[in-house]
Amino acid sequence: MTPLNTLLKREDIKSYISRSWSMSWPMTLIMFFEFLIGITDVYIAGKVGQEIQATYGFVIQLYFIFIVIANALTVGAVSVVSRLYTSGNRRELTQAIFSSVVAAAVAGILLAFASFISAPVIIHILSIPEELKHFGEPFIKIYAVGLPFHYELINCNGILRSCNRIKTSLKTMVLVCLLNIALNFALVFHTPLGFQGIALATVASVFIGSIANLIHVNRVMVRGREFSVNLVKKMALIGWPMGLLQILWQLASMVLFLILSALPESRVEILAALTMGLRIESAIYLPAFAFNMANAVVVGNLLGEQKKEEAFRSGMVTATIGVGIVTLMVILVIANARWIVSFLSHHPIVIKESIKYIYISMISEPFMAWGIILGGGLNGAGDTKSVMLRVSLSLWLVRIPLSYIFVILLGWGAASVWWCMNLSQFLQAFLISKRYLSKQWL
Repeated sequence: MTPLNTLLKREDIKSYISRSWSMSWPMTLIMFFEFLIGITDVYIAGKVGQEIQATYGFVIQLYFIFIVIANALTVGAVSVVSRLYTSGNRRELTQAIFSSVVAAAVAGILLAFASFISAPVIIHILSIPEELKHFGEPFIKIYAVGLPFHYELINCNGILRSCNRIKTSLKTMVLVCLLNIALNFALVFHTPLGFQGIALATVASVFIGSIANLIHVNRVMVRGREFSVNLVKKMALIGWPMGLLQILWQLASMVLFLILSALPESRVEILAALTMGLRIESAIYLPAFAFNMANAVVVGNLLGEQKKEEAFRSGMVTATIGVGIVTLMVILVIANARWIVSFLSHHPIVIKESIKYIYISMISEPFMAWGIILGGGLNGAGDTKSVMLRVSLSLWLVRIPLSYIFVILLGWGAASVWWCMNLSQFLQAFLISKRYLSKQWL
């Protein structure tokens, strides 16, 4: 790799840091509030029972597959809108925003209907433990109802940060977080809904958040709003690799759940431990994905101004800052792992396996952050296919095959899966770094 100080020796490094940080710190807070929502879900599910906690972990992976179209469309929208915003073409900017919002609404409604109808079939065909299937269907149906609102929330958040209104998006997510947490406790513990209140709290909070965001986005647009099929196609062409990647990622997560379901002993406890471990690990993902999305906007804005070399260098600075923050968080999580896990669960096997997962997974986190943040820069440039290919290879040629071999064929324990996950992170970071430093995406 080319040393960073060599790349930047004639540039004002402070300007890169300032540009990256002004976008990254609000995104980090947004991700933090999303983390609070997720960790509250896990905490409450654990209070209800380990079966509910394990079921939630499986269903939430499925839910993430349901929202991939929203995420894919948003990646395309960020790439298109961030360039138009700095180009000064207000009419086309309004057209792009309006088209993106309409497309997200239509996609959310169609997928909500499909997922609600297919919920019983999905639960029936998947090989999850029999004692969990009874809880899975209500979870899926309630989450399905909230899909259109979640689609708009995600899409409008992307539009707002592309138009230099990241703090407005942050205010919306504060509202969503507070509503979600309050409703979680109220619905689960103080109404007959019980565990179903976890999903209903999500639906209610994203509904309010989507309405707030639509109001904010409406203020960005000028008159003469028109739906453009061509702009939606452009967004889709940029975003579909990210949509496919997220499907492959979530499918990989579900396959890992199914592989671990084949363990001869303590499979429910290990699934609950993985659910908890992933949620704790998501705290590390906060700055990584925040800097990923910030990098996409910064690179997109600079390319819109035809500043290619600055876009490349700014991406490198953003990744370096992000890795430093992630490394500090890794140290904090390792030092407090036992306390964190014990707070979320009182089951001894769940606690033991969660701590083991955290200790192993933390090794690869700085490498994960480096690859993810540079990948954000590539996304902002529209080079989404290369990111999709490299991440997919690390998942489906390393993580899944090795996990299957170690657990199903060789009969090894859950720790072997955790090490396979690490190995795939190392490969992913290497492949994305090689692509970014080649500058071919410019």
